[in-house]
Amino acid sequence: MSSATAIASALRRYFADGEWTFLSGGESGWNNTTRYVQSDGETYVLRLYETHRDEAKVRFEHETLLALAAERLPFAVPQPVRDRTGETHFRLNDGTERYGCLFAYLPGRRPDSLSPAGARAVGRAAGQLSSALARIRVNAPPVYPPYYKLDLAHPSCPPEKVADFCERPPAAFRSLAAELRTIHEEWSRFRSRLSRLGELPHQLVHGDINDSNMLAEEGNPNAVTAVIDFEFCTRDLRAMEPAVVLSALLDGEAANDTVPAFLEGYAENLKLSGDEQEAIPALVKLRKLDVFVHFLGRYLDGVDGEETLRIQTVSAATGLNRLREHEKQLAVWIERELR
Repeated sequence: MSSATAIASALRRYFADGEWTFLSGGESGWNNTTRYVQSDGETYVLRLYETHRDEAKVRFEHETLLALAAERLPFAVPQPVRDRTGETHFRLNDGTERYGCLFAYLPGRRPDSLSPAGARAVGRAAGQLSSALARIRVNAPPVYPPYYKLDLAHPSCPPEKVADFCERPPAAFRSLAAELRTIHEEWSRFRSRLSRLGELPHQLVHGDINDSNMLAEEGNPNAVTAVIDFEFCTRDLRAMEPAVVLSALLDGEAANDTVPAFLEGYAENLKLSGDEQEAIPALVKLRKLDVFVHFLGRYLDGVDGEETLRIQTVSAATGLNRLREHEKQLAVWIERELR
């Protein structure tokens, strides 16, 4: 069965009359494919999970979203739509074994965390979400390991394979030998301290908060209206949530303004312990290493081509170097804003 036929068959689980229209827009992101669907005047988002074939991951994500819906957050989170049997997901019958689902459409645009006002709004939303995730209870067990289980970041990337790729890159990546050396040096040093991170406070985390996973008002990019894409939600260090956001902000040219603003907004709703604050620079480094391993695994699995991994390799090495330059200042900002 072709993918188009399989998608049509899946949508009939939701729309009994078989009436729906695909709208323009929707795209393949780094991890998933989305399409906009309209039926009976309502708009939905069709998501196809491209990076895994694990029903337990989808089920955990959806149970988390349904639990968050009762938390009265000041912004929206995606709500999975139930089909006529009550299920919130399906498996495509096209030979790919991909899972898919339908979400109610959430309007908006990406926020502007490159501005201090936007970064403050993102921080405020991240703190509010983290507080809510600490309160909810999800029956399904999380599937994704915490970030600090770095050796489990991708099933195709055991430590020896990561080391071999960085030390003896294939021909297509030899021009990036310096970048891979930087990544490998940081990766090797970091693995020796991973066990100590596991002693910090744990809770459910979104795990991938960034501008592409948030929505803001159409006319006001500084007003967050939704946090989306909970695919990587799991039980992890509470401090990992702000570290993920800081990892992206530190790469921006306006970091001197946006990082303190983000931390200020985050602290309006949540305070971290002294040990957590001290660990954040290391957790920012962990995020950068984890993203590289994630995309290395996708390349080795044949999901992504050489160019995608080249982009991520340069990004990881550049980010690690930039973090090294800003690490002392980051610690000052954290102590000032989160104390």
